[in-house]
Amino acid sequence: MNAKQTTRATPETPVTKRPRGFAAMDAATQRRIASEGGRASHLSGRGHRFTSEEARAAGRKGGQASRGRGTQGTAAE
Repeated sequence: MNAKQTTRATPETPVTKRPRGFAAMDAATQRRIASEGGRASHLSGRGHRFTSEEARAAGRKGGQASRGRGTQGTAAE
């Protein structure tokens, strides 16, 4: 027999998943790490800040895309 036996989950005993990585951190730590990444991207020249016109255009695109989905696949011809 194998000295190391692994326990397998059966349908009667569900395995509870514990959060890992970012999900296991508290909100303040997540915020600090994310802001470090944002600062680093801007310092390296890869960061992007939207102008008000770019933001307006992106919002317009999103609104048009979400409105168009409800009519796809209907037989109203």
